[in-house]
Amino acid sequence: MRIVCIGAGYVGTVTAAAFAALGHETILVDVDERKLQAIQQGRSPIYEPGLDQLLEYVVTRHLTATASMEGVAEADAVFICVGTPENADHSVNLSYIKQAAIQIGNHLNPRRFTVIVTKSTVPVGSADLVSSLIEAHSRTKSGSCFTVVSNPEFLREGSALTDVFFPDRIVIGSAHPRGSTVMKQLYRNFMKRTFDPLVMDMIKGKEYRLKPKPVYLETDPKSAELIKYASNAFLAVKISYINEIARLCEALGSNVSEVAKGMGLDHRIGSQFLEVSSGWGGSCFPKDTAELLATSTKYDRELTIVRAAVEANQRMMEHVVSKLKQRMKTLQGKTIAVLGLTFKPNTDDIRNSQAIVIIRMLEELGAFVQAHDPKGMPGFRKLHPELSVRYCEHAEEAAAHADALLLLTHWEEYRTLPWERIRASMRRPYILDTRRLWSGVGLPRLGFRYETLGADHDAG
Repeated sequence: MRIVCIGAGYVGTVTAAAFAALGHETILVDVDERKLQAIQQGRSPIYEPGLDQLLEYVVTRHLTATASMEGVAEADAVFICVGTPENADHSVNLSYIKQAAIQIGNHLNPRRFTVIVTKSTVPVGSADLVSSLIEAHSRTKSGSCFTVVSNPEFLREGSALTDVFFPDRIVIGSAHPRGSTVMKQLYRNFMKRTFDPLVMDMIKGKEYRLKPKPVYLETDPKSAELIKYASNAFLAVKISYINEIARLCEALGSNVSEVAKGMGLDHRIGSQFLEVSSGWGGSCFPKDTAELLATSTKYDRELTIVRAAVEANQRMMEHVVSKLKQRMKTLQGKTIAVLGLTFKPNTDDIRNSQAIVIIRMLEELGAFVQAHDPKGMPGFRKLHPELSVRYCEHAEEAAAHADALLLLTHWEEYRTLPWERIRASMRRPYILDTRRLWSGVGLPRLGFRYETLGADHDAG
C-alpha cells in the first residue's frame, strides 16, 4: 500500500520504518529539517535500539522522508503520529493533531478513498474532531472519500521494534467498513508474522517467534481511544501499588522482592510491573494518567484509584530522598552521585523522569549532584538548565568524592562497575539502589553501606 506517516517523532519514525520494512511505499512527513536529514541518511532522530539499522535498510528501499504533504493525495492510509503535549491544566494539547487534520484536508484527493488513522494518544472523541476538520478543509463528507480510524500505539521505549513487530494486540476503532478492510489488509503481515529474515535479525526477534500471535481487536473509535489511556493508567496503578508495598515492607521487616515474587505467581496478577523503583515517569504515564483524571473529573466520574496512584508515585520519590536524609541526617553541602537520568534504560527520553524530581529536591536541601547517564545527559542538560548538576563522562567519575551513590535507572552497563576503585574514591561509601540492581553483588563485603527499597536491612 501507499502509506503516509505524519510526525517523525518516536511513534511516527518507528511506525513508518515498520511499514516500509514490510514493503509498503511509505512517506514520513515532518517540518523538522534536522530529523528529515537524519532519516534520509538512515539515522534515527531518537535513540532506540536497532532503529538506526532498520532505517538504513528501508530508506534505500521503501521509505521517503520529506516536509511535503503532497503524498496524502495518493495515499491508501495516512497515519497521524504527532505529539500531544500536556496543557497547564493537565488536559491534552491537540494543536498538532488539528494542524495535521487541516493539512490532510487540504491535500485529500476526493477521487480516491483514504483511511485517516489517529496513531497518537488522543482523548476520547478525537476521531470525530479529526473527521470534522478534514470535512471542513476538503469540502467532502466522511464516508464519501475518507474515514477516520483510531489505532492506538502500544510501543515501549527501549523495545519499540519488538513491540511493533510482535505486539500483544492490535486495536482498531473503525466506524466504516472500508476503513476496517484497509486496516486488516495493512496489518495482515503482522498477524501472520511473514517478515523478511533480515528484518528479524535487525530487531533480534528470533526469541519472540514462539510468542502467541497478536489479538486483532476491532471496536468503535471511542473505545479504542480509551483503551490506550485505561491500559497505561492501570500499569501506573500497579507500579504505585508495589512501591507502596515496598514502603510497608521496610516498616514490617518483610522483603518486597519476595512479596512481589509470591504475588506474581498468581496468574490473575502476573509478575510484570511488580518491580520496585523510585517511581514511574516518562512521556506517557504522567501525561496519560493526568488526562484520564482530567476527563473523569470533567464528566463527574473521578477515577479515585488513578488519583491515588499519582499521589503515591510522588510519595515514593520523596521517600527516596527521605532515606538519604535518614542516613546522612543533613544533606547540606553533601555530594550525591546520581546514576541514571532517563526514566528507563535503553532510551534517551528524560521527560518527566524520576531524576528530575529527585535532583530538584536534593538541590533544595543543599546537596551537590554529580550525575551520569549513558544517553540522557544532553537532553537533561538542555531541558533543565536551572539545575546545577555536574555531568560526568563515567559512572566512576560521578561517584568520586561523593557522600552517597544513588541508582535511579538500571542501565545494563551499571551492572558491573569497578567497585574497589569506587569504594576508595567516595567520601562515604553509601549506596542507595532503588532498582535492586546490585542486591546480589555483595557490596557490604566490599566495605559499602548498601541499601535498597523494600527491605528493613542492608542487602547483601
